[in-house]
This record gives sequence, structure tokens and C-alpha cells, in this order.
Amino acid sequence: YYTQCYSNQSRASRKHQANVKNARLYVSHFIQVLNLAVLRDEIKVTHKRLYGLPDANSVPDLLSEASLAEWGKKIIEGEQQRISQGGIPIYNPTIARVKVHYDIFLDSYERQKNYQVLTGRSLDELASMRARADELILDIWNQVEAKFQDITPNELRLDKCRDYGLVYYYRSGEKIKEENEISCS
Repeated sequence: YYTQCYSNQSRASRKHQANVKNARLYVSHFIQVLNLAVLRDEIKVTHKRLYGLPDANSVPDLLSEASLAEWGKKIIEGEQQRISQGGIPIYNPTIARVKVHYDIFLDSYERQKNYQVLTGRSLDELASMRARADELILDIWNQVEAKFQDITPNELRLDKCRDYGLVYYYRSGEKIKEENEISCS
């Protein structure tokens, strides 16, 4: 279940990043056009407060998805409020186009957060099962080794255990040491 959740999150992440990029592009561009309209005296500086923007002609930090969600909402609400007070709409991009890309981003942002929660929850569940799984593996291991404990030579006993699925790994230097003991005898 964890691998399925992780796979879903990864697959959705690629599409989500494209949505983030588009939303960031449109929100940033709208703010830049708004700032240019203020510079050209087409819009009053005081109207920037409707958007939550400072009087300075700058674009707020939109790098995090949370700040993009916050500023997108402020820009959309600010433009609607300014237009309702008789202001002329900003074009290229229109607030409708900004809103479309913002809404697509917001949907994928919420979906991505849900995927992350599911993946985290399934990973926690998996981790909680590890101790019991280790106990079961150790029990099976011990039973298989006990069944073949009287078989000699050692390599034959290990081969029988391997037939039941036990996998032996030599530690570094261990196999060489064993081979040296055989050649010295």
C-alpha cells in the first residue's frame, strides 16, 4: 500500500509542478502589469492596498506553494474589489485567466497535500509492522536452521537451508578467512 501511495504521489507531483509553474507565472505577471499600470498613473497607488501589496513596485515572494496560494487569492479578490468600485479591468493577463490557472493550481495543491498525508500514514503503518515481521522472520530462520543442524559438512547444511529461502551473506573478510583455513589444513 505504501508503494502504491508513493507512486500516486510521485505521478501527481509531475503534473502538480506544471500547475505550480503556470500559476506562479500568471500571478507574477498580473502583479507586474498592475505595477506598470500604477507607474503609468492608470491605477492609483492606494488601490494596491486592495491586493495586499505594498506601495513599492515589487512582486512578493512566490517561491513557496503556500505563498503562491496566499498571493493568488489576494490578487483575485483585490482585482474583483477594484473593478466593483468602478476600476477598469487589467488585461493581458485578465483576472479570469489568472483565476483559471490559480484554481487548477489550488486543486492540485490540495490533492498533493492529501497524497503526502496518505503516503506518510502508510509509511508509519509499515514501520509499525516491522518489529513483528522481524520476529516472524527470525522464528522461521531459527526453525529452518534447527531442522538441519545435524547435517555435515557445513556447506551441505547451508545449501539445505538455502533451499528453504535462507540467504547467507559473508561479512567482509569472512569468506577469505574460511578459504585460508581450508588451504592451510
